Amino acid sequence: MDKVLMGNTGYPGFENFDKSTVQTPCYVVDECRVEHNLKILHHVQKASGAKVLLALKAFSMYSLAPLVMRYLHGVCASGINEARLGREEYQGEVHTYCAAFRPHEFDDIVALSNHVIFNSVSEWQRYQARALEHLDARANLAFGLRINPQHSEGETPMYDPCAPCSRMGIPLASLDGVDLTGISGLHFHTLCEQDFAPLARTLDAVEEKFGHLLTKMRWINFGGGHHITREGYNVEGLIERVKLFSETYGVQVYIEPGEAIALNAGVLITEVLDTLHNTMDLAITDTSATCHMPDVLEMPYRPRITGAGEPGEKPHTYRLGGPSCLAGDVIGDYSFDEPLQPGSRLQFEDMAIYTMVKNTTFNGINLPDIMVWNSETQSLRLVKSFGYEDFKRRL
Repeated sequence: MDKVLMGNTGYPGFENFDKSTVQTPCYVVDECRVEHNLKILHHVQKASGAKVLLALKAFSMYSLAPLVMRYLHGVCASGINEARLGREEYQGEVHTYCAAFRPHEFDDIVALSNHVIFNSVSEWQRYQARALEHLDARANLAFGLRINPQHSEGETPMYDPCAPCSRMGIPLASLDGVDLTGISGLHFHTLCEQDFAPLARTLDAVEEKFGHLLTKMRWINFGGGHHITREGYNVEGLIERVKLFSETYGVQVYIEPGEAIALNAGVLITEVLDTLHNTMDLAITDTSATCHMPDVLEMPYRPRITGAGEPGEKPHTYRLGGPSCLAGDVIGDYSFDEPLQPGSRLQFEDMAIYTMVKNTTFNGINLPDIMVWNSETQSLRLVKSFGYEDFKRRL
């Protein structure tokens, strides 16, 4: 059957991309857009003195690691597997934080990492003696604590690490009288897809509560959630605040964005498998929200489709759902200029982030192919495809 391409392909970097050239579902990442983002982050590094790390939890596409490491200082990891990936593939600094370390993995995590960050006072006290032994053996190793400034900026409770009763980080009161021998830095995280102003307010809170400790540290990590590469972000405000903070406390500043590296750099191509009607027009695609775009259900949010409109905006409105048996595997309601039909191709936007790192094979549904697109040379290459063995090996 001929593939029907729905809507224009006017998503930046993908204006000339032919959706019929790939087997669906398929993630396609534009390496030129990734490099565009990296250049902005590199400017922030040079102008502010901060070191920027890629948060692997958002974008772990290590086939682009050589490109990433032409611009950034390293990666941050959330456990032993990400730390190993960072050490093996990215050839830069590796900073590892975990809500709690598994005892039998601790020494290996230390061996893989340059910075290891503890989440609680009790955990630091439990590992302090071992940590000091590692410090005696390695010059390029540092240990830090994650603090909780108890200052919320997140709009979605699930993504607010400073919400009441949060398990993330150490409140100020818990640090009274703690032996910090071996601790050389602090880490905090409050943001989620946000501009500079929420960071500025967070820094005000951190300085007010933890200023007496900052002067004793060599480095501080501002965490992630910085949407530095999105249009309109106050880049110069960030640069000036980082410089002021570094000069005031004599510390090396780190930031660890994830989304910002691959923001607006990828798409997910899907094909309509069937259309039906039950009170409203419905379409089933070979892309699943629960398997391939889990944040659609977790966040939740409605991803953009190139050329599609809001419900009722265009002549033909459909509710899109995936092929799984989950009744709630619903992507959202969209309108189109022309009716959908089996074979219609759709392009979901901004699909490089928090997709490949979170997807599953629920119902035995295959993972999407991964491809790299170069919007300058108009070239396309396959990175990886998946099949039955990938599903089976997880079980």
